[in-house]
Amino acid sequence: MTEPPLALALRPLDALGRSALSIVDALGRFGTFLIQALAATLTPPFKIRAFVDRINFIGYRSLLIILLTGAFTGMVLGLQIYITLSRFGSEAFLGPAVALSIIRELGPVLAALMVTGRAGSALTAEIGIMRITEQIDALTVMALNPMRYLVAPSILAGVVTFPLMTALFDVIGIFGGYLVGVELLGLSQGTYFGEMKTFVDLDDIMLGFWKSISFGIIVTWVCTYKGFHVGHGAEGVARATTQAVVMSSVLILVWDYFFGSVWR
Repeated sequence: MTEPPLALALRPLDALGRSALSIVDALGRFGTFLIQALAATLTPPFKIRAFVDRINFIGYRSLLIILLTGAFTGMVLGLQIYITLSRFGSEAFLGPAVALSIIRELGPVLAALMVTGRAGSALTAEIGIMRITEQIDALTVMALNPMRYLVAPSILAGVVTFPLMTALFDVIGIFGGYLVGVELLGLSQGTYFGEMKTFVDLDDIMLGFWKSISFGIIVTWVCTYKGFHVGHGAEGVARATTQAVVMSSVLILVWDYFFGSVWR
């Protein structure tokens, strides 16, 4: 029996409606997970040992990549901004240009992206393996809240470590620009830091600070969620890990734009 013409005409709208409902349902589960995680984070007793372990896992083990990325980002900025400013006879503004670029934008964003690639992917894979090997189900059977033992320490550690990683990135990046601008290109040391002190204020520093905190929540939220809702087998863990890194990176860049457009 053939379908009536009206049903055939409405089939694309039906598919569109199903897709929209599926997206809304996924966003609802995503938001509910965050609410449950925050509730577990703020509800005592606090798992201090798990929290310290997450700080080591997310922060301390990411130090090397943060230092390397910060140093070469500052050096590249110092070189390219010096070349640009020299065309206008404004080489004296190299210091504030490098500092503002790193403190306001590149420091929080690149530090978050680097930590996402190193620690976020590992966090998703770790929780995903616990899911497929039924370790999370075992915690539930023993009346232990997996949110409190696995998710809450990770989110708290992200809130603590991301600003610290960003601060290290900023300092190393600024000295990377100093190395190129002052030591290699001959700019005066007093000019580099003096103009920086004139143009960089507390609002710029606080912008980077709040961005880094929000990135810490976003990365740990997305990565733990993907680990909790992993598919079956090794293929499911690999897919969830890839999705966590991609989604975290995209959300970091999107949120960075909207946050920066509000806080000027």
